[in-house]
Amino acid sequence: MEIELRGITKRFGEVVANSDVNLTIRAGEVLGLLGENGAGKSTLMNVLSGLYRPDGGEILIDGKPVQFRGPGDAIRAGIGMVHQHFMLVPVFTVAENVVLGVEPTGPVDFLDLKKARTQVREINETYGLEVDPDEYIENLPVGVQQRVEIIKVLFRSANAIIFDEPTAVLTPQEVTEFFAIVKSLRSAGKAIVFITHKLHEILEVADRISVLREGRIVGEGVPGKTTDLELAEMMVGRPVSFKVDKKPFSPGPVLLDVQHLTVLRENDAVAVNDLSLNVRAGEIVGIAGVQGNGQSELVEALAGVRRVARGIVMFQGKDITGASARDRHRLGMAHIPEDRQRTGIIAAFTVAENMVLDTYYDSRFSHGLAMDWQAVNQNSAAAAAAFDVRTPSIFEKAGHLSGGNQQKLVVARELNRDTKLLIASQPTRGLDVGSIEYIHKRIVDAREEGDGILIVSSELDEIMSLCDRILVMFKGRIVAEFGAAGRPANKNDIGLAMAGVAA
Repeated sequence: MEIELRGITKRFGEVVANSDVNLTIRAGEVLGLLGENGAGKSTLMNVLSGLYRPDGGEILIDGKPVQFRGPGDAIRAGIGMVHQHFMLVPVFTVAENVVLGVEPTGPVDFLDLKKARTQVREINETYGLEVDPDEYIENLPVGVQQRVEIIKVLFRSANAIIFDEPTAVLTPQEVTEFFAIVKSLRSAGKAIVFITHKLHEILEVADRISVLREGRIVGEGVPGKTTDLELAEMMVGRPVSFKVDKKPFSPGPVLLDVQHLTVLRENDAVAVNDLSLNVRAGEIVGIAGVQGNGQSELVEALAGVRRVARGIVMFQGKDITGASARDRHRLGMAHIPEDRQRTGIIAAFTVAENMVLDTYYDSRFSHGLAMDWQAVNQNSAAAAAAFDVRTPSIFEKAGHLSGGNQQKLVVARELNRDTKLLIASQPTRGLDVGSIEYIHKRIVDAREEGDGILIVSSELDEIMSLCDRILVMFKGRIVAEFGAAGRPANKNDIGLAMAGVAA
């Protein structure tokens, strides 16, 4: 199969997401697709997978023009997409999830699960996926759930597979296993599109690389001939540094002291189990771990938005276990939540309104029940400029900004004041290299001003480059410590600890 996108243009009102894009996707080849947040990668792939109809241009499969009225048409044409956020039913088995919507039936129109299991096993054997068709999704680790999504598209006879940020929640060992699967798919003659912001990964797995910027193809590269620095410059239009520069480690007194903390999930299951840690002034402490091991609940408890079941949280020697999020904010704690769209911003509010979501009650911005909008607007304009929030206006709705600029908005709101402790959860998830570079700089600046920093990230490279100490969280507990007084930070050892294997 060979797919050609010729002159693809897609508009949303006055915004041009894709402009005259030409791209070729070939059988037996991995095409890496790079670009900044908002560059048009997802839009282009949504056009290819039938979710959007282009405003201009055409799609050709093996030289013949095709038109997709919806995703079903694209699937029938042999194009499948594995999304970053899995679309699985937790209480169904693997086989049930795979056949959902295209169920094989027997002579009297009943679901033929035996046939479904057989077909899943055949796909397993062909591509080395090693997934039990009878296991329930809720019992599978994230890396195996991703394999189920791959089986789903293969079950529907996909000859071209689009992977959208496929390694975002995988451990280093799972990434290695995933690359082996991608190579097996390529060897079987599948056409692969690999979308990621991780340059070292795309250089490892891709055969060709195309770079989008502002909706246009601006460059191409070939692994072995093109460097990560060259690709990064194509993406953002300027040189980018991957090195995190920071002063030598010289921590001050303990700011945050967590003792024997237990936190429950909504269903009363234990998410954080008898956990203790501390963060000192002038240090960055990282918590590494695969998503779903209690990190989210820990951050919410420390930020004051989730109740603590047992244990004590001390800040600057004061017990704040029962303190509200507002009280913690007033003490100098800042919080960057993991989901900027769900809990970081209000999409329908303007940039200016979002800048004061947690300070609107401050005397700088309100007098009794009346808001001082002139002060709000002046503060917001200054913060947007200082933190490089790229917006047409502070009166633009936050939901209209790119993901990277939404994240910069959250960072600006939290750090554009006198802070003592920053708690940041997945601070650069899904961001391009330019945005990552900027946010890392602001985090290091906070450290050098004497703030304590606690970072939770599934991005191991980020943890290792930024942090002075690294803690590994598994099943609600701290199971290993690296750096400072702990063991030297080693990527393989950290990865094993993330998977619950003693190094």
